[in-house]
Amino acid sequence: MSLQQLSKDYQQQVDQALELLINQAADIATELQQAMHYSTFNGGKRIRPLLVYLTGMALDVEQDKQHAPACAVELIHCYSLVHDDMPAMDDDDLRRGKPTCHKRYSEATALLTGDALQSLAFEALSQSPYLSAHQIVAMVKVLAHSSGIAGMAGGQAIDLLSTGKELSLQQLKNMHEHKTGALIRASVQMGALCSTEVSAKQLKALDNYAQNIGLSFQIKDDILDIEADTQTLGKQQGADIQLNKVTYPALLGLDGAKAMASQCHDNALDSLSLFSTNADPLRELSKYIITRNH
Repeated sequence: MSLQQLSKDYQQQVDQALELLINQAADIATELQQAMHYSTFNGGKRIRPLLVYLTGMALDVEQDKQHAPACAVELIHCYSLVHDDMPAMDDDDLRRGKPTCHKRYSEATALLTGDALQSLAFEALSQSPYLSAHQIVAMVKVLAHSSGIAGMAGGQAIDLLSTGKELSLQQLKNMHEHKTGALIRASVQMGALCSTEVSAKQLKALDNYAQNIGLSFQIKDDILDIEADTQTLGKQQGADIQLNKVTYPALLGLDGAKAMASQCHDNALDSLSLFSTNADPLRELSKYIITRNH
């Protein structure tokens, strides 16, 4: 089955599961529930849930075990986007071609939306009937670590403090390894933890894969901010330049940034050398990341 078909099938599965989770709150606070739904079903590519499923596929894991971690990591991602778009952060008006949550509703509702999505992520993990208590605790630890000060939140803090300042390539990589890469690594780790037989060697190889695609994902985003137009991006083209942010093309030049993304792809493929053809979709996903146009 092609990556495109797998992506479509898995997106349908995670969308159904997310719909059920969010609808649980329909009778509590109507506008907040609507804002949660709006911010979760806004045309996202579901890359992180896809990583959970494809990692599980590489390890012959039953799909039922993967639904909760797939939903959890996507809910964390969606919450982060809602907060990142707010005036105190990146102050964006568009997200995937639609008004951002605080523009569609209000800043107060957007703040609560992010909070509620974050809480729902851990609730989704905790109530899975297909995972053992040991697996759930391990996944909660991974997800909390990757979204807190040692991961996504810490990376965002570094980003905010770095705006308008000069950064070295290593400093830029460090920022994005936390801000973007940590949650991508968590997606792969949680997919692997769905297996009760995954080895330490396999976990290390998969984590190395995740590190490389996380970096190539950010590099490609920086490239698209220059090469793609606003309509294709679904957000304001050139936003990074306007905000005076340090990017990979700014440090390496456009060709240099493309070469670095390509090297990350090669490294990701090397990391999967000990896996069978069951990991081919992971290999294809790495290629998609550096060739996508939005």
